[in-house]
Amino acid sequence: MNKERIRNFCIIAHIDHGKSTLADRMLELTGTVEKREMKSQLLDSMELEQERGITIKLAPVRMKWQGYDLNLIDTPGHVDFSYEVSRSLAAVEGAVLVVDASQGIQAQTLANVYLAIEQDLTIITVLNKIDLPASNVPRVSREIINLLGCDDSDILRISAKTGEGVKDVLDVVVSKVPTPRGDVGAKTRALIFDSYYDDYRGVILYVRVVDGEISKGDEIKMLATGATGIALEVGHLSPKMMPDPELATGEIGYIVTNLKTTRDAKVGDTVTLAKYFKKDVK
Repeated sequence: MNKERIRNFCIIAHIDHGKSTLADRMLELTGTVEKREMKSQLLDSMELEQERGITIKLAPVRMKWQGYDLNLIDTPGHVDFSYEVSRSLAAVEGAVLVVDASQGIQAQTLANVYLAIEQDLTIITVLNKIDLPASNVPRVSREIINLLGCDDSDILRISAKTGEGVKDVLDVVVSKVPTPRGDVGAKTRALIFDSYYDDYRGVILYVRVVDGEISKGDEIKMLATGATGIALEVGHLSPKMMPDPELATGEIGYIVTNLKTTRDAKVGDTVTLAKYFKKDVK
């Protein structure tokens, strides 16, 4: 995929402001998930997430929209999971900030906005739940303008529940979020923003490829831990695992490895190719 046609973004919001519902509508609108397979909070795979209606673990998913690959990372909104948010912000160029039109800006929203600003991300502001009787669009819009210094016309008004305005959010992601940085011809570097151990497949890494590419079968090396392994499978999530021949510059996806413990591939570490460290390779 030409990295000019890639947009990487996350959704940040306070708990219960409709972030996961917005992600659901995006998956529906882009045709990533068929109607018959659609369920509420699709990206919240943990039982506790489904039961309580909150997002705990970040979840990446790739969608197709107007000829672009949109890589979305749905992040936790609860105050206890700010580290999860910071990990996802490091892997993207844009952030969709969701604010509840009936509640306004919350403390955790502020914290996440400041994290996004520190990462120099393009912020797209979305005012959600405009269909609720308790919503106060003018007041909350003023709060957002005072916080970000944006114009009223920059604020998108939507209802994630009904789908009103969600198409506009996707269009603005394409038009305003920058093309991923990175050099296709440089030595491979990929950021690990999450990892977990699967009983059947071993350690699985969620990565953002910064430079170069990683192909299936490549011998990989973690720069911080020094651990080496094999990329048994690479691919993207839509939202199920979809194998690809390689992950290239700017792409977000997964790597199935033969590593036995996540201690060998820590979050924040850099994945590269082991061949760069062999004496006969320049």
